[in-house]
Amino acid sequence: MKTTKLLFAIALLSITSAFSQKNTIDKDIQMYSQLWDDIVNKGQIDKINDTHFDTNIVMVTSPENIIGIDAFKAYYQNFINGFSERTFTVKNIFGQGEQLVKHWRFTGKHTGDFFGIPATGNTVDLEGVTIAKMKNGKVVQEQDFLDSSIMMQQLGLVSNPKNVSIIDDLYNAFASGDIPAVLGMMDSKIVWNEAEGNSLADNNPYIGPDAVLNGVFVRLGGMYDGFKVKDVKLHDMSNNQVLATLRYDATVKATREKIDAQVAHLWTLKDGKITAFQQYVDTKQLNDAEQK
Repeated sequence: MKTTKLLFAIALLSITSAFSQKNTIDKDIQMYSQLWDDIVNKGQIDKINDTHFDTNIVMVTSPENIIGIDAFKAYYQNFINGFSERTFTVKNIFGQGEQLVKHWRFTGKHTGDFFGIPATGNTVDLEGVTIAKMKNGKVVQEQDFLDSSIMMQQLGLVSNPKNVSIIDDLYNAFASGDIPAVLGMMDSKIVWNEAEGNSLADNNPYIGPDAVLNGVFVRLGGMYDGFKVKDVKLHDMSNNQVLATLRYDATVKATREKIDAQVAHLWTLKDGKITAFQQYVDTKQLNDAEQK
């Protein structure tokens, strides 16, 4: 009988302890979620204080940890100053023991100084995971896990590695005569400039795919037989630009003169779309061939 009572007491204690722990985790999750909503979405940076954070709060980061409320607050002030139209969403959060795991999404427009980076006007859309350690209802440690290279790409500080393949696809589509595919790779407000001195530069800049189609591609078809590009070499540049070096090969319809001209194209991309084009070409050869 005594053994039964002892086992019952132990079971009751375990249930009570588990319930208490779950209650604590639920409270931590509720407080933590609301806290970051207030700090990021509402800009209430002063909520980074000793009411919600341990005075020796640690952010685990490289090359060295950020320690203390003042340093922690200064770090996040960069996000408040750097981004407008901020939206911070907790997609999922759960806890175990003293730890909380948060899957989050952050979007914002870079309109202010961000860790010394002047405003670019670009929009960022990032997802990541944060592991937080709690103690007595306060945050004592955080560590973020995200791909910072994506943020740098979205800010335009490093180029998207997909840019070269996009431009390669464009030249392949052009070579096969798939002009709709070429136009589909362009931003709706693409700014297209033909080289100065080129006869097609008379309406620079061409704004939008329709302007490029009618002002450049249709006119090329009327001026040349067998117009094609060859010897295309692509060079990845900074600032989401790709430089293409190539040659034009065609016959002028009016004069039957052939051209084999040295050319460079500078492409600018954003979010997988071409936003600008600048042509550099041997305009003397083109003009001489058109006039003979």
